[in-house]
Amino acid sequence: MDDSPANAEHDSGGLPWNDDSARGERDDGPSAAELEAAGQNALFAEAEPTPPVPASSPTPAPSPTAATSDVASTATVDPATPYRVLARKYRPQTFSELIGQEPMVRTLANAIKRDRLAHAFLMTGVRGVGKTSTARLIAKALNCMGPDGNGGPTIDPCGVCEPCRAIAEGRHIDVIEMDAASHTGVDDVREIIEAVRYSAVSARYKIYIIDEVHMLSRNAFNALLKTLEEPPAHVKFLFATTEVDKLPVTVLSRTQRFDLRRIPTELLHNHFAWVCAQEGVEADAEALDMIAGAAEGSVRDGLSILDQAIAHADMESDAEGAKVTAERVRTMLGLADKSAQRRLLGTILKGDPAGLLAAIEDQYALGVEPIALIRTLMDLVHRITVAQISGVRADAPSAEESTALTDWAKRLSAGQLHRLWQLLLKGHEEVRQAPEPLTSAQMALLRILHAADLPDPGEMMKRMEELAKRAPAPSTDAPSTGQPGAEASGSNNLEEDWRALIEQVERSGRHHAASVMRLQVRPIALGETTLKFSRDRRYRDDISALLRDALFEVTGNRWTLEQAEKGGLASFVEREQDEAREREAALRDDPLVKAVFAKFPDARFVDEEPGVSGGHNNWSKTA
Repeated sequence: MDDSPANAEHDSGGLPWNDDSARGERDDGPSAAELEAAGQNALFAEAEPTPPVPASSPTPAPSPTAATSDVASTATVDPATPYRVLARKYRPQTFSELIGQEPMVRTLANAIKRDRLAHAFLMTGVRGVGKTSTARLIAKALNCMGPDGNGGPTIDPCGVCEPCRAIAEGRHIDVIEMDAASHTGVDDVREIIEAVRYSAVSARYKIYIIDEVHMLSRNAFNALLKTLEEPPAHVKFLFATTEVDKLPVTVLSRTQRFDLRRIPTELLHNHFAWVCAQEGVEADAEALDMIAGAAEGSVRDGLSILDQAIAHADMESDAEGAKVTAERVRTMLGLADKSAQRRLLGTILKGDPAGLLAAIEDQYALGVEPIALIRTLMDLVHRITVAQISGVRADAPSAEESTALTDWAKRLSAGQLHRLWQLLLKGHEEVRQAPEPLTSAQMALLRILHAADLPDPGEMMKRMEELAKRAPAPSTDAPSTGQPGAEASGSNNLEEDWRALIEQVERSGRHHAASVMRLQVRPIALGETTLKFSRDRRYRDDISALLRDALFEVTGNRWTLEQAEKGGLASFVEREQDEAREREAALRDDPLVKAVFAKFPDARFVDEEPGVSGGHNNWSKTA
């Protein structure tokens, strides 16, 4: 085959790329863009076909708001879109949707308005209160350009500009979100240090969101300190953590800290009701109260429980909606019925052991865990105590429960409520650690029931004090039991003079000598400069020099001391011990005290001493 023009001309007519008809057929085939779109549709979901628009009528450009709403509506009704849990579906997209954190929002709004933005923020709090959501909202607020593309940082991001949409979808190139739990080393931080030198690609600020920042290693924190203290003007750091106490103080001092609070139960209830309305689900108010209480101040935990409750709800046979009832939520969470809780507490207060065991068995058969049963009783006692202190009607979901709690608050004393709380707290710990929780719960609640028959400690102490006051006082002028008789006449005067002399020695600062005089010396005769005394045989040391020096310093005179083998008044310490023994003997003869020792054989008397200020000490020596 040669390359002559004739052959070329002849051959060219048969080549497909030189044939006009073939060219026309090729133009009618799919383009590269159409092929790519077809591949995307095959992978993800085929979008609804767009109806043809006549060429004569130009199509107006849609507004950003309309485009966003169209996308949202399409994503909502598209059956191929996978289900998103409520915690992700209703994640706050604006600060107005962030519930329960008004002080933080107000601070950020003022900082943005006054152009006083910190270079590093730290969000801390318990799980599910909005730490990561807040970090993303701050990133949107700092990089928002407004619908017209000319806006600046604002506390109310528009949500329709490209930075807002990209950050919400997690695809913005200048907003880097890192999980510190999986990037804990120095190498990960070194990448950040190297990257902060370069300015943002398309946003106003380059933002680093580091979640669970407390998981970084010590060396990683040290490597980040210099950059965190003096970052470039275009860089902002946003940290989130649940354990702020694990952060080095050097990091805390370089950040602006926001403590996100637990969400109150009332706010959670209202938020869950709004979510149910958005989902087209009907829910009982009591069911939402139980879900809000089980959430423990966490929005994410509450939405997860609500998601499960909706899936667990009764489906109407003729309608598409679902009914979230209190009974279903109670069964799902393993909680006790409110009326059953009150009946159980009533059997304890009435002292009905058979009724108590029957009530426990009924609740256990319904699926209520023993530890949950103890917790519900603790909650009831706490609410009764609060109602008693506040003096107002108890706050409860139903009027019946409010009436019952208010009645108990009026009938029970503060001491009884505190004793109930302490016994329930002890029982909760026992049930939590017991190998058989049901048996432990039964024994703990029976112990609480029988403790109601015991005398109140405060009343028992009052009775003992009254008995002590009525007990006969020991004679001070007669010799003590087992002690030698007094040889000096006028023992009352001798006792008073001896007490006054000891007090003078004490005030002079000779505390050792005063202690020896009070503990060992049994005075027989006391003159102006003479002292005759005796001591117990167990004291063998010579105290004459110690007493002479102390008395000389007090009186200025030389004293003559004489120690006898026996005789004299009992020392003050011996006298106090005798009086204490007599008081204890008198108390033990009281019928009430006898009953206490019969119930508690190992019980013993504990002395209470006055406080330093002269008043009564509120704490026992053994406390």
